[in-house]
Amino acid sequence: MTQPATEKPTLHLLCGKIASGKSTLSASLAARPLTVIISEDQWLARLYAGEMHSVADYVRCSAKLREAMAPHLIALLQAGMSVVLDFPANTLANRQWMKGVVEQSGADHQLHYLEVADEVCKSRLRARNQAGEHDFSATDQQFDLISSYFVPPTEEEGFTVVLHH
Repeated sequence: MTQPATEKPTLHLLCGKIASGKSTLSASLAARPLTVIISEDQWLARLYAGEMHSVADYVRCSAKLREAMAPHLIALLQAGMSVVLDFPANTLANRQWMKGVVEQSGADHQLHYLEVADEVCKSRLRARNQAGEHDFSATDQQFDLISSYFVPPTEEEGFTVVLHH
C-alpha cells in the first residue's frame, strides 16, 4: 500500500529534552494514515536493556541501533510509508544521521522541536518515573547530564522545523 501520488512520505523527527513530550507527540503523528512509529526507547529496551547502565552505554547501543535502522527506514519511506522516528534529534551528530536518511530516501521531512522548560521536563520525568510505565527512568542529575549535550536546531542545518511549546 502506498501513499497517493500527490503526497510524498514524510520522516517526522523529534527534538526535545527528556520528558518534553516527544513520545506523546509521536503517538499523535503516527495516527495519520500510512504512518508508522519507530521508538528508540522500545528497541533499546528490548535489545540492550541489560547492557545500558550509563550514558556511555546508551551512546554505544544507540549507535548500533541507528546503523541497523537506517536501511529499514529508507526502505519504508521509499515504499511510501511515512515514519515517525521517535529517536532524539538532540545533537548535531544525530540530526546529521537523520538528514542522511532523508536524503537517501528522497522523502519529505519535518523536525518537530519541543521547546519546554527544564523545570517542566523534570516534573514530568519524576511523574513518569513514579508511574513506572516508561522503558527507562532517569534522575534529575541524569537529566542535567544528558541535557548538557542538547543542541537546538538551527536554520543552517536545513531542516523544516515545526516548533511546539
